[in-house]
Amino acid sequence: MNAPTAAISSTELRDLLKSTEPRKPLRILDVRSPAEFETALIRGSHNVPLDVLDKHGSDVVRRLDQGDDVVLVCKSGQRAAQAAALLNGAGLAGGRVLEKGITDWEAQGFDVKRGVQRWDLERQVRLVAGSLVATSVIGSVAVPRLKWLAAAVGAGLTYAAVSNTCAMGTALSKLPYNRGATSDAKTVLSELSAPPRTLKSSRVLPGPSRAAQVRRVVSASAR
Repeated sequence: MNAPTAAISSTELRDLLKSTEPRKPLRILDVRSPAEFETALIRGSHNVPLDVLDKHGSDVVRRLDQGDDVVLVCKSGQRAAQAAALLNGAGLAGGRVLEKGITDWEAQGFDVKRGVQRWDLERQVRLVAGSLVATSVIGSVAVPRLKWLAAAVGAGLTYAAVSNTCAMGTALSKLPYNRGATSDAKTVLSELSAPPRTLKSSRVLPGPSRAAQVRRVVSASAR
């Protein structure tokens, strides 16, 4: 049985990104669909869709140094927790999940890079599930057996909550609407091969300090 996945808050991740102290290399892996990733992302993160990670977990782990500080991101934290379990099973030691996902990151007002706006996967699931239930209930007036479709959808959502998985979400993630330029495994793995971001002390470029500049302005004004 896998150990509970460690978590990191949005504030802790923001402080980690801003830190000037020497730290081990940071890898932020966003496991949302490519379309979700392109809509809003944390700068410096890599898109590794959950379905790609599920099939190529060992390949992903081989491209991550065991000394890397790996942070997994999704919309709410659910898919990131699944990704952590997959990576741990593939041999990754460690890895943390961003608490409440990028939703909380944005709510805190932290910086994101925005692109074309699309519906996130969880919103799509709610739309499809709700539409199926409503349509089948209304249709059951004429075709009584349609009520069983509503029951099946309800049972599927219940199972999704208990198992912390979502078959409908997985199916929707494969639609062209949710795919992007980085959705194929070859591209994802190639981008992961790039050197990770190393957090180290930043250098201060030579030149007058802010205080010195202010003193110069005050001195000039007094003349």
